[in-house]
Amino acid sequence: MPQPLLAVDAPSMLFRAFHALPSKIVGPDGRPVNALLGSANLILREVEIHRPRAVVLCFGPDAASYRTELYPAYHAKREEEMPEELSPQFAAAVDFFAAFGWTVASSDDLEADDLLGTYARREAEAGGRALLMTGDRDMYQCAGDRVTVLYVRTGGKGAEEVGPDEVRERYGIGPELVPDFIALRGDPSDGLPGAKGVGPKTAAELLRRHGSLEAVLDNAIREQRPKLRGALIDAREDLLAFKDIATLRDAGVEPPADAPTDWAAGAAAARERGMNRLAERLEQSAG
Repeated sequence: MPQPLLAVDAPSMLFRAFHALPSKIVGPDGRPVNALLGSANLILREVEIHRPRAVVLCFGPDAASYRTELYPAYHAKREEEMPEELSPQFAAAVDFFAAFGWTVASSDDLEADDLLGTYARREAEAGGRALLMTGDRDMYQCAGDRVTVLYVRTGGKGAEEVGPDEVRERYGIGPELVPDFIALRGDPSDGLPGAKGVGPKTAAELLRRHGSLEAVLDNAIREQRPKLRGALIDAREDLLAFKDIATLRDAGVEPPADAPTDWAAGAAAARERGMNRLAERLEQSAG
């Protein structure tokens, strides 16, 4: 069994760590390092468990322009500005994570999710395995025989491993229908309202019966429930746009070469930033 590629949704981990740890955790210059420390601990936990052949940190814009063109309200309710104490940590993240021997990949046009999905697909096509570390359930669409989503839950210890069976148990449909499911049910965190009056049970039932969002819409005129029939017919174009938004794009990246975590260099980078307890732990791993 080949060692997996670990692909990480870096913005998700940085935001999660920033809000989980106090900003009084600072480096030698007195500036907060809570997001860097917390995200490193989250990633290292999975590295120690899964021993990946390489780690790639994915960055991208919060809202890709093609998605906001499809639906202007996409991500509109999210905070428009990054917290003042987090912005410098985002800027410092590239050098910090690279010190661990991890690849840092970014895109100006596509979101981190798109990069994660592409890395997973390429790794699977090459006969390998991929782990996708994220706090976004949209990534469940990537789950497969060779791809496992490591879903990081708020307040939880470690990540939940999500494969095709777990997706079916949670949503009632397979991973390949997750974008269709999101379109119908909606996704408040992304600003997608879905079809009026359609919740997760109805969305799953429609998709199991018809097989795809397009088939659901093509058969909407035959729907026996008047309110549901009207909701599907009236929102057809929006629902197709929502599926397009939820479907990952190919980012054109190729999996990195094998690169084991550099514990000693990571320890030095941690100590340089005042993360002494983390540095000690990494030095023990290096020794």
